[in-house]
Amino acid sequence: MFVMHRVDVSRHLAKRGSHFLEIEFRPASLEARKIREAHPEHRWVGFNGDVSRLAVRKAQYHWGWDWGPELMTCGPWREVRLESYCARIKHLRVDYHVAHDLQSVRGTIQADIEGPGKQVEFTAALDGVEVLNETTDVDDDGKAAVEFIVKQPKLWYPHGYGPQPLYTVSASLMDGSDMLHGLSKRTGFRKLDLVQDPDEVGKSFYFRVNGVDVFCGGSDWIPADSFTPRTTAAKYRTWLQMMVDGYQIMIRIWGGGIWEEDVFYELCDELGILVWQDFMFACGNYPAYPAMLKSIEQESVCQTRRLRHHPCLAIFAGNNEDYQVQESSGLTYDYKDKDPQSWLKTDFPARYIYEKLLPDVVAAHCPHVPYHPGSPWGDGKITSDQTVGDMHQWNVWHGTQEKYQIFDQLGGRFNSEFGMEAFPHIDTIKYFLTDPSQLYPQSHMIDFHNKADGHERRIATYLVENFRTRTELDKFIHLTQLSQAEALMFAYRGWRRQWGQQRLCGGALVWQLNDCWPVTSWAIVDYFQRKKPAYYVMRRALAPVAIAVRREHHDWSVVHARPAKQSKYECWVASSKLEEITASVELRYISIATGHDIKDKVFLEDVRIVPNGTTELFQGVIDNEREEPHVLSARVWVDQALVSRDCDWPQPLKYLDFTDRGVSVESDNGTITVRARKPTKGLVFEEREGVLVTDSALDVVPGDEQTIEVRGMGMDSKDLDWTFLGAP
Repeated sequence: MFVMHRVDVSRHLAKRGSHFLEIEFRPASLEARKIREAHPEHRWVGFNGDVSRLAVRKAQYHWGWDWGPELMTCGPWREVRLESYCARIKHLRVDYHVAHDLQSVRGTIQADIEGPGKQVEFTAALDGVEVLNETTDVDDDGKAAVEFIVKQPKLWYPHGYGPQPLYTVSASLMDGSDMLHGLSKRTGFRKLDLVQDPDEVGKSFYFRVNGVDVFCGGSDWIPADSFTPRTTAAKYRTWLQMMVDGYQIMIRIWGGGIWEEDVFYELCDELGILVWQDFMFACGNYPAYPAMLKSIEQESVCQTRRLRHHPCLAIFAGNNEDYQVQESSGLTYDYKDKDPQSWLKTDFPARYIYEKLLPDVVAAHCPHVPYHPGSPWGDGKITSDQTVGDMHQWNVWHGTQEKYQIFDQLGGRFNSEFGMEAFPHIDTIKYFLTDPSQLYPQSHMIDFHNKADGHERRIATYLVENFRTRTELDKFIHLTQLSQAEALMFAYRGWRRQWGQQRLCGGALVWQLNDCWPVTSWAIVDYFQRKKPAYYVMRRALAPVAIAVRREHHDWSVVHARPAKQSKYECWVASSKLEEITASVELRYISIATGHDIKDKVFLEDVRIVPNGTTELFQGVIDNEREEPHVLSARVWVDQALVSRDCDWPQPLKYLDFTDRGVSVESDNGTITVRARKPTKGLVFEEREGVLVTDSALDVVPGDEQTIEVRGMGMDSKDLDWTFLGAP
């Protein structure tokens, strides 16, 4: 599935008359079982789906996953075309090095030629201005290459850090004055490093682009449809524009899906989104017999050649969670053993794929992109190690089901997977509910559209721990979505703070951005591209300047629902700006019952916000015995413009009374203005097709009205539905 095949049909076309192309496919699931049975020497173990899938180089999610159905596709999934030529350029390769001072780029452009052709003309241009035009001969091996230097280059940056200039590099195969074939690629020059330096904690794990350290807040990505050809270029653009609009810097293409379409990477180049690219291995102990290794090498060469010109590529990772399968199944893994041939003789032969075959392919064909053996992985240590490498933190939701309020304490040096489930929009549920009698939270049909193991108990656990539960479907949906939003808020807010503390956390990628069908899952945007509240919460936490306030969490369940006598609190500002800025900061203490300030606010002017880091502002103590329950409400202004706000609430929210909030929502000229007489939690606007709101999932406090822009409804948005926690 992951190899582009070229078949010579010239001898067939020599015959006159009509011609038909027939491609014969064997059923993948049956073939996989045959291969598995033919290799009893291998330990076929893994998570999700029939483990026979490990024998077939096909999208693994087609066997079903804990968010997707088992739908075994068959047939060509990308275009089939007939090409005729006497000579062609097979491959166009650009290797380059950005100088340490970023003032020049040196490199080589190489073309591989098939058939006759004596010379190749190479050009490179930016916005129509040529920076290279040189012609050279084709050698006896069918290769032509030129060296180049670009002085004062326009470098490619992730969005928010700089522009995304793309050079067009072209090769024209010439025979005298005749051009036999031409090939062009758009590429960008950037100096990218994966920084893994020893420190007092262990070893860092973060990305540096053109000398700028980048906190990689973003999302994981699965195929956007169970039937991949249905995902159009327009849908891809909408998905990826959501990333940019949400201040998300990195997207991780998960290893159980597909090598994505060309347009996906082209859009990431244009929009400035960094791509973490898994190789297509997920949750299993893959076999490594000779024919399989040959197939994997062919696939890997094919895909790295296809993708190597994309500046968005930030890292290749060997697999998704295969080292966790090794741990859970007790497979042999001696990190001190450095003999690749010996790995093939163990019951974990896939180590040869991830630590020998794939890094060799990347080094040979895509050397400017860092390679990482797996996700999660860190120097051969256990995959849950918080001091090195990347980690998947699933002890919220899965595992030990920790309180989501302590998410920030559970992270590692780079958190490449974590999440919380939530129901999708009511319209999405009504799409797949063909029986109206099934419109209730625990119906058979709704449960069928949630493939996560134990989802009923896990959703119920987090709702019961944190909210006053409701059984009406619309209220139940809202509570699950608030649970997800709260969980991700605690994660992103805390981990971004740790970025500014000696780069303790280099990034956070939520599982997951999207869905492949209408379903209840960990996605923050559902199959129909309807955003869940968590999207907006993440957006605020990842804003270029984001204020945060947090009181320490006390687990009430272990002290018989009695609060701690005192709680410490802290307030800080995270900034991704590359220069110091001056801000004004406010912190208020507002009664949840009355909406009145229980003590004087703190207001600071001319606060220096450090660039690309965290500025600690306030800390104090809440007297839980003498002070009534109140929110901590923080705001920050830059150049007299309010740029960020945050609220911290006593936890869990179920112990608070949210009646009589005095909420008003007024619409005028494409905007919505929200006010509240008392602190209000989780005000969510309806997600409607063709309508975009600039913010949602709001915490609203007295004296701080919020204005939301609405696009797609003309001048009047009065009929846009909304609700909040405790709404009647």
